[in-house]
Amino acid sequence: MSEPRDFKYTKEHEWVDAAGDIATVGITAYAADKLGDVVFVDLPTIGSTVVEGRVVGEIESTKSVGELFAPVDGIVLEINDAVVATPELVNTDPFGAGWLIKVTFTELPTLLSYDEYSALVGE
Repeated sequence: MSEPRDFKYTKEHEWVDAAGDIATVGITAYAADKLGDVVFVDLPTIGSTVVEGRVVGEIESTKSVGELFAPVDGIVLEINDAVVATPELVNTDPFGAGWLIKVTFTELPTLLSYDEYSALVGE
């Protein structure tokens, strides 16, 4: 996997690590921090079609429920079963072991760079 500086980002706080036609998707450390302690993750089923900007899952914490938005159009290739079993991975390693889904895509939309996302969240 690439480094967070090389990822692309959405305004909804998802990160995308694209390699070829596969996008690994997770939520940012900023989003994980704002959610608080994550206790449940609901992800789409493998083989389902996702549409950029549409809700594809939920992340529940002790504070609130957050929605996971698809950053690309595509088909879910893989979900992170480790996160489903151990949701706190989203908090402890959001850019690594806390990834959420892998999606095959044909075209990567325009997303934010690391610097643009950092400016958005004031980091």
